[in-house]
Amino acid sequence: MVHISTVGSLVGETGRSEYGTMKLLPVDMAPSAKLRIIFGEDDVRKLLLPAGIPSTLQDLNDVLRETFDITGPFTVMYQDMDFDGQFFTLTSIEEVQDKANLKVVITEPVILSLTTVDMSEVESAVPLSTEASSSSSGCDTILFSSPDESGPSYRSKPWPFKFEIPDFSYDIDLALEAGKQAYENDGTLLNNPSVTSSILEKLAETIFGFTAYPTGVQILAVAETLVEKYPCLKEPGSFNGLYGWQQRIKYKMGNYRAKLRGRQLAIPELEVNTLKRRCSSEEGSLKGFKRAKKAEVNYLPPLPFGETEETLEKERLDLLKEIKKKNNERAINEKMEKSFAMRRTEVVKDCPAIQDLLERWPSLFCENQIKEEFKRITTIHLERTFLSRLDRYTTKLLEIFRRKGGTAGTKIKPMLDSLNEHHVDGRRDIIIRCLVEYLGESGEELIKDYQDVSQEALKEDCSNHMMKIIVIHPNVAQENQDPVNVSVIIEGTEILEDCGSVTNACLLLMGVIYAVNLSYPLKLKYTFEVFQKLFLELDILKMSPKVQSLHKKLLA
Repeated sequence: MVHISTVGSLVGETGRSEYGTMKLLPVDMAPSAKLRIIFGEDDVRKLLLPAGIPSTLQDLNDVLRETFDITGPFTVMYQDMDFDGQFFTLTSIEEVQDKANLKVVITEPVILSLTTVDMSEVESAVPLSTEASSSSSGCDTILFSSPDESGPSYRSKPWPFKFEIPDFSYDIDLALEAGKQAYENDGTLLNNPSVTSSILEKLAETIFGFTAYPTGVQILAVAETLVEKYPCLKEPGSFNGLYGWQQRIKYKMGNYRAKLRGRQLAIPELEVNTLKRRCSSEEGSLKGFKRAKKAEVNYLPPLPFGETEETLEKERLDLLKEIKKKNNERAINEKMEKSFAMRRTEVVKDCPAIQDLLERWPSLFCENQIKEEFKRITTIHLERTFLSRLDRYTTKLLEIFRRKGGTAGTKIKPMLDSLNEHHVDGRRDIIIRCLVEYLGESGEELIKDYQDVSQEALKEDCSNHMMKIIVIHPNVAQENQDPVNVSVIIEGTEILEDCGSVTNACLLLMGVIYAVNLSYPLKLKYTFEVFQKLFLELDILKMSPKVQSLHKKLLA
């Protein structure tokens, strides 16, 4: 959306402004005119018309296109004072008067990419996986979802690295720009309760699009970005000008959640925390409070439009039949996608044992579906993100590990000495093992190695592990060879086998933790924090001092 204004001075027969050069007609041909042109929130220009208002709309469009170097299609709108200054599409040049406000709206072209399809492969009316993206200068966006993407009732983006202040209404924008100018002139702060209320309402709506329960760090990030963009909103008396906004946003989010509950909308992540849904012994306390703790974007999504618990239970039963068929990954993925909200409700509210989940949702514990479930929950790719970040940091990690002394350094050195004896996956595994020791945690808490062990002894030992990656080596003589079998154990049950490598088992374990809503083991809290915040880049705004120190060294 564009607002136009043209600034220039006459030099001979041309006029030049900081926005471009325009041809000028002899001044004596007609009374000169000035127009205020709006291109966007922060882009308002002045257009000088020495020859007066053009006689036709086409002539006006040509002047706009040449003066402001507009290459694509656009629409001109005028401000009608009969409707309190609202903008309407300009259809007659008679509506344009001297010193009028015109708005230029750039219309983005729609580009369709067509691909040939073998119709013999089309077996059903269900569309194949597609990804569509759209960018627009306006604030209204239409999102199209496909079966492998989050449905219309799911959030589609995680919390951003840099929070962007949303567009406010026209009158609020004017007030903020005026306040910003006054602050730049003499340091005057804007104190307008109406403006503050409107800002908080819009911020709450935007924040809820990412999370229903923002953390203190996230709220601080919003307040910092707001005051950075509009310094006139600084809080007087606060050392950084942010404290008051932090408190306002915090309480506004509580009021916003209450408002949504009052509308009786189906929002499970709010319903699950109403007091009447908790045990009577938990009323008035935070015990049993359920909310995203590991940057889950779709922690407890609503059921798909038009679906009920009964229809989704039928989908679950159909899944049990589909998983017995061969080469049926597509049908399984569609039903897993459709039943996602029901499964999350069961996982979050009921907290079932792993064995019960294996019986009810066996397809959830397939490698492909673990990755898909992680993407449904967080909106990011598990394997691609984890491995790319691990590989990016490998060189720095090796430098850091080699400088490590003490007991951890003694354990790390032999592993680094054997680094060149392994292929890519083997070297990644060594980096993971060294990382655990570097963080001051025991590698045996995460990875248990076995050699020359019987199946009976292995099964009995694994039944005692709550969360473990087990690696079965060929024999003692081949100690440095890559493992032949890597499995994941949860609650004494082997949920994944033949993972191929320790690194793959680690990323799949992260996927399972998110899929079944598990907590990180206390004795490995730093290792899993690195997995989450450095390798998966989830909730990186807040890190423990130890992980923060490692992160700074990696970026040095």
